[in-house]
Amino acid sequence: MNKRELIKLKKKMKVKGNHVIFSLVFLVLGYMIAFSYHLTQQSDNNNSTITSKQWERDIELRNQLVELEEKNRSLQKELNEKQERVREIEKELSQEAQIYFNLAEDTEKYRMYLGKVKVKGQGVEVTLADGAYNPDEENVNNYIVHEHHVFKVINELYISGASAIAINGQRLSHNSYILCNGPVIEIDGYQHPAPFVITAIGDSEVLSSALNLTGGVKDSLVNDNIQFTLEEKPEIIMEPLLGS
Repeated sequence: MNKRELIKLKKKMKVKGNHVIFSLVFLVLGYMIAFSYHLTQQSDNNNSTITSKQWERDIELRNQLVELEEKNRSLQKELNEKQERVREIEKELSQEAQIYFNLAEDTEKYRMYLGKVKVKGQGVEVTLADGAYNPDEENVNNYIVHEHHVFKVINELYISGASAIAINGQRLSHNSYILCNGPVIEIDGYQHPAPFVITAIGDSEVLSSALNLTGGVKDSLVNDNIQFTLEEKPEIIMEPLLGS
């Protein structure tokens, strides 16, 4: 084999070596491309599966949320109705409490009028005394206090809002009677001499103004020669009637 043939053989072997290398490279590259494609497909399939499951879960959660919201609205409506009912009951109870309070107040007021309870409060004290002796006056009855004089004061006091009245310390009740018996007056069977001290519990200014009206009770008594004195009291205490 000459030198030229040897060079040709070397070149031919070199070409074949390059072909083998390129074949191996392309084979590995093809395998890598095929493997990468397979992974991509598998990844896409997995992503598709996860997305579908997530979508189903989202729908389920939304349905649950809608159901809970509807239930919440229903419960809120029920709560509002119950609260409204509670307010109505409270209003009814308040009205009932006011009724009971008024009844208790009226009962206490009637007990005062009946003289069954001890009472205390501001008021007035009126003293009626016989007029000064006048030798020129032939009829002694013209200057002494009679039951109708006492009645004038008592009636005016009750009309003006007195809640309790006593004469010489004796409480008057709803069925008290007053009789004139000579120089004394008889109240429910008990005799009292003049002067007659009439005490009344109530608004002292109102009671005092009512008795002092021009042409009223005071002027009428003074015209009958009765000594009339009036005093406002910050506190008057009256004990209940005996046996009440």
